[in-house]
Amino acid sequence: MMKNRKIHDNEIIRQSSDNDSASNVSPPYNEEAEQAILGAILVNNRNYEKVSEFLQPEHFSKRVHRRIYALCRQLINQDMQADPITLRTYLEQDGSLAEVGGPAYLIALARPVVGIIDVFHYGRMIYDLSLRRHLISLGEEMVNDARAPEVETSALQQIEAAEHKLYELATTGTSDSGLKSFSTALIAAIQMAEKAYKRDGRLSGITTGFTALDRKLGGLHPSDLIIIAARPAMGKTALATSLAFNAASERVRHGQAYGALVAFFSLEMSSDQLGTRVLSTTTHISSHRMRTGALSTSEFHSLAQAAPKLEGLPLFIEDTPGLTVSAIRTRARRLKRQRGLDMIIIDYLQLIVSPPGRRPENRVQELSEITRSLKILAKELKVPVVALSQLSRNVESRDDKRPLLSDLRESGSIEQDADVVMFIFRDEYYLERARPSLHVGESNEKYAARIMQWQEQCDKMRNRAEIIVAKQRHGPTGTLELYFNGEFTEFRDLE
Repeated sequence: MMKNRKIHDNEIIRQSSDNDSASNVSPPYNEEAEQAILGAILVNNRNYEKVSEFLQPEHFSKRVHRRIYALCRQLINQDMQADPITLRTYLEQDGSLAEVGGPAYLIALARPVVGIIDVFHYGRMIYDLSLRRHLISLGEEMVNDARAPEVETSALQQIEAAEHKLYELATTGTSDSGLKSFSTALIAAIQMAEKAYKRDGRLSGITTGFTALDRKLGGLHPSDLIIIAARPAMGKTALATSLAFNAASERVRHGQAYGALVAFFSLEMSSDQLGTRVLSTTTHISSHRMRTGALSTSEFHSLAQAAPKLEGLPLFIEDTPGLTVSAIRTRARRLKRQRGLDMIIIDYLQLIVSPPGRRPENRVQELSEITRSLKILAKELKVPVVALSQLSRNVESRDDKRPLLSDLRESGSIEQDADVVMFIFRDEYYLERARPSLHVGESNEKYAARIMQWQEQCDKMRNRAEIIVAKQRHGPTGTLELYFNGEFTEFRDLE
């Protein structure tokens, strides 16, 4: 018969149990703590509410205790009484009463716990021991995988998988995102408004560095998935680089409350190419001239002076090609744990690959899973995730080549998952490629007039880029203009 006494944190009973590993040392567990908390619930079902947020049946070490706790949860969730009598009835019906020790064991559980008060403490003890057992199991699994690796799985992929499992283990049961009262939500909303009111520019999110865009979006907000889509050569990477540079620079100038520590996942360009772009934007020296070495002495000095100022930017670049969402999540979690993290930028969506061994039915389904996972990542890490996306060639077949939301429909559930969808459109790009040709029988005067009209249109649209906010879940849509200089891959306010 069990004794009625307090169970201490360091009283970990080590003896054989249902889930012992094959090693000589049995995993840690505390049978009396498990019996005590089950008895507390059977005596007073309200005790279940104190541990239900984090304690699950699988956290109990003994199979019999897992079965009893699961049945208590089922009965209580159905607004029924969970006590030795009701449990006996249900266990007799499915023939498992003998497996849990019979009626005597149920009655014995409920007897010695009348004086137990701190049910939450006992629940946390059981939960902690469960984590320790999982750590032991995970360690053994890592050793076995490393000794007998699968052919298609590299060592780096094993490390990523292990990091993912460790992070999942560390965060499971620690969430405090249960039901919140309306007053809690109201206070959070007012705090956000106050934060925006006190800031220059009236922002509640991370600045984009562009006045018109900040005014339209209110900055980039935590947990949002922002899609920037365009056809090739519209300046997607240039805009993404500008967003990263502006947010990181703002953090250096005004501190953590304003700017952002940015993780830039460049799946297309190398880190040195991105660095060259930032240098070009900062110094107004062509990146082509940097690559070819065609620099004057003064230009080289300008680069040398700019580099130390940029070294301290809180901007981290990952240029490994062919990353999966899982790999992006692992690297982002690691950075957040080690240095902090305020924003993620991914260039670009279609270059993210599926995990090894998993082949969706088609590319549309694959992209849907990717965007859904990125939205989950934004909510999990509480940071804005900015993902670039290519648009299909359907845009080119229209007279008006401005992108529409319907152009995303063949790209999975991007429109559905995204909180903000923005398009980049540069009329200058299409006008320059539409130089009028001489018609048969056309006079030189008429052709010259058409050339002049075309040139005037090009001059009017030169260095202008439209940012079309086609969807914004929490604000207005519309179009704004930015200045764009292709030579320096530079976006800035038009005025």
